[in-house]
Amino acid sequence: MQKQVLSLCRGFLRATRSKSPEDRREIESFVSAEFRRNSKQVDRKNFIYIEHLLRRGKKQLEQLNSPDTVGLSSMNVTFSETENPKN
Repeated sequence: MQKQVLSLCRGFLRATRSKSPEDRREIESFVSAEFRRNSKQVDRKNFIYIEHLLRRGKKQLEQLNSPDTVGLSSMNVTFSETENPKN
């Protein structure tokens, strides 16, 4: 699984070569931050979640390889008990 993660990361870096220099720097920064964040936050034994992240990453890479795509974004949604009270 570690090889798949590294391969995905390399795929993102290769895909940036076809983008403009400004977009390339932004995408490389985003990809690096996402991989680092997930490496610190995700338990290495949580294979199901890692597989989910790999699938999501592969879809994002497919989109990035499209000539019309100029960048990537991510959205984190968290709920607390005060925002989503149970009845």
